[in-house]
Amino acid sequence: MSQPVTVECPTCGAPVEWSPQSPSRPFCSERCKLIDLGAWAAEEHAIPGDNMEDDLFSGELPPREH
Repeated sequence: MSQPVTVECPTCGAPVEWSPQSPSRPFCSERCKLIDLGAWAAEEHAIPGDNMEDDLFSGELPPREH
């Protein structure tokens, strides 16, 4: 029988077994999952993009009225 795959929790680094018994995977717990979600919402995490590409599409939308 093969050894279960183990990964590190992205938030705290704890080992997590990658299996149905770990419903929050790749996180070790719901708490670590929510901490990571909060970091994305606070823009502490970001996916790198191309500024030039962002500029190309920014003119497609009309200015918002407040």
